Amino acid sequence: MKNILILCFVLFLGFTGCRKNDLTNKNIVNVPLSGEISTLDPANSYDTISASVIYQCYEQLFEYHYLKRPYTLKPLLAEALPEVSADGKTYKIKIKKDIVYHDDPAFEGKKRFLKAQDFITQIKRLAYSPTNSNGWWLFDGKIKGINEFREKVGNDFSKFKSMEIEGVSAPDDHTLIIELTEPYPQMLYTLAMSFTSPMPLEVVEKYENILNDRIVGTGPFKLEKWLKLSNLKLTRFKDYRETTYPSQGDRLANSRGLLEDAGKKIPFLDGVHYQIIKESQTRWLNFRSKKIDYLIIPKDNYASAVNPNGQLTDELKKENVKLQVFPTLTYWWLSFNMRDPLLGKNLNLRKAIAHAIDVEKYIQVFTNNIGQKANSIYPPGIPGYNPGAQLPYGYNVEKAKEFLAKAGYPEGKGLPELTYDVRGSNATNRQQAEFIKNELSKIGINVKVILNTFPGFLKKSRNGKLQFWQDGWAMDYPDAENSLQLLVTKNHSPGPNATYYNNPEFDKLFDRLKFLSDGDEKRELMLQMEQIIHDDLPWVMQYYARNYILYHDHLKNYRHSDLIYNNMKYLKLGTK
Repeated sequence: MKNILILCFVLFLGFTGCRKNDLTNKNIVNVPLSGEISTLDPANSYDTISASVIYQCYEQLFEYHYLKRPYTLKPLLAEALPEVSADGKTYKIKIKKDIVYHDDPAFEGKKRFLKAQDFITQIKRLAYSPTNSNGWWLFDGKIKGINEFREKVGNDFSKFKSMEIEGVSAPDDHTLIIELTEPYPQMLYTLAMSFTSPMPLEVVEKYENILNDRIVGTGPFKLEKWLKLSNLKLTRFKDYRETTYPSQGDRLANSRGLLEDAGKKIPFLDGVHYQIIKESQTRWLNFRSKKIDYLIIPKDNYASAVNPNGQLTDELKKENVKLQVFPTLTYWWLSFNMRDPLLGKNLNLRKAIAHAIDVEKYIQVFTNNIGQKANSIYPPGIPGYNPGAQLPYGYNVEKAKEFLAKAGYPEGKGLPELTYDVRGSNATNRQQAEFIKNELSKIGINVKVILNTFPGFLKKSRNGKLQFWQDGWAMDYPDAENSLQLLVTKNHSPGPNATYYNNPEFDKLFDRLKFLSDGDEKRELMLQMEQIIHDDLPWVMQYYARNYILYHDHLKNYRHSDLIYNNMKYLKLGTK
């Protein structure tokens, strides 16, 4: 999903659940966030912090089954999976009836029910240039007439309202038809992303398409209050439809008792409270004092939580703390701005940096060796990932110095100071930046570290104002196309290509790959495209994330996933 730029992005995967001391009488989960929420507009949310809020309130046509792995899509606002034409170009989707939106002044005191046209309005918002949507890349060139709509409408809101897109139609209030220019196997994944959340036209009109600070969705929770620098509160939506907890699951779900609430009405919680708590030590102390329900173990507390055998310490076991260990679809690398006249134009300088940083030490220091050193631009868990792949660079100070000399800066002489932007201002972010700075200083490269708020970092990223930074991605769906789209030219800002990387051959191969299902042809293209990235080096790969997560026994139905964000409706607080 999601920028950790994205997708992550993740801010060291920093969102956790917590409760206040008096919550024995409250059915509310409090969730500390490691940075500020960048937006509440589903057309622009593409980082894990905003996603952790938006997916509780907005719904999509499809969602991932909470208790099944491999990940399986199922209907959410749709009645069933789509009817797809034999040529793979036309999707016919039936929409559930009697779905109510959250109350909003735009509805003038009346209940507003979901209509198929609301999905069309949102797709138009993605194509409408003033929305500046991070999700435009999902439909760019894929739906009949969508690019013509974007061009003809321009910045004219009256044309936005009056013009239609040729390839999307609603023959009635509960039928949506999408016509593609070419078969696109990933379309079903796209319709499960927050970008495609339905949006009533009257809401867009009332707020002039500026929806960053409000939520008008159909989900189980609605926005109560948002203080941008401190907290956000959601409450249970009283008119949420009759929906039940899953009745099926995989082996892990059965073995961990995650089906005990099968068939019961959801959500179980009365609300979710989010608090911005940037420092990991503060979250750790709150967990130990039983104010926090679940927590990704901070690096400085790993030894206090997990013994040398990888099991919970006896102390935490006595406190009825549970441990879950999960591989993730999140991974990290260092990015270069390929438009930068210094770094972007000097391959040997980028190679010097790639060889100068001790990634294994970085993983040891900042993940307690939980992270898995990257060997590919693709993460484990997607079809086509090769565990035997190798990167063409590695930690070697002498080679780094050789490449620096080839770059025209022997021992760093004459090289201007590089700017390294940090994803946030908490202690871990600062320490990570200092590590990179110190590694590069050993070969004569001077680095200036710039601290940012997370929204500030994302703004710089979208505007091409970064030179050198740590980037990351939490996969939106388990397919190589979702990784590779980060590097295609057409996904330059406001799309997710923050590096502004541009290679016509890479783009040409991507246009072939995106229409392919998994198989030999697709995997061969994956290899070719990875080699191009290795040759041009817009990224220096770091590691694949793995999560060690603690939670108190009173939190029920918890199952971690970095792909499923609408999880709050399944959680329950209890003593049994």
